[in-house]
Amino acid sequence: MKVSARNTFTGSVSGIIKGAVNSEVTLTLKGGVPLVAVITNGAIDNLGLKVGAEACAIVKASSIIIGTDLHDSKVSARNVFCGTIAKIVEGPVSTEVDVEIGGGNTVSAVITHGSSQRLELKEGGHACALFKASSVIIGVS
Repeated sequence: MKVSARNTFTGSVSGIIKGAVNSEVTLTLKGGVPLVAVITNGAIDNLGLKVGAEACAIVKASSIIIGTDLHDSKVSARNVFCGTIAKIVEGPVSTEVDVEIGGGNTVSAVITHGSSQRLELKEGGHACALFKASSVIIGVS
């Protein structure tokens, strides 16, 4: 499957919590990294998702928030992945930031150039990538 989103993660479904309309799906990625998505119950049925099934999580780079010094912060985003900045591509308007989060997984974000400067991001430095569970699209082969 080819998609335009920079963040595609493969994992196995390790949990499904059904609600009245939506379900919370947890994928365990390589290295044991948990990723949480909220999708409709209809999508669960259409995709045939069950615990143990393989699935992909897709997140647009523009949906990722980058932060530093967040270890003691409390945020509502379900997905908070901290790691090492592997790559930065600076532009006059936007900056691409790749954060290695373990298990061979990298989260790519596109943030404003001003935010990159304010955060003083540097390759090899520490940063956290955050995104809401509702920003995740789940797919199966």
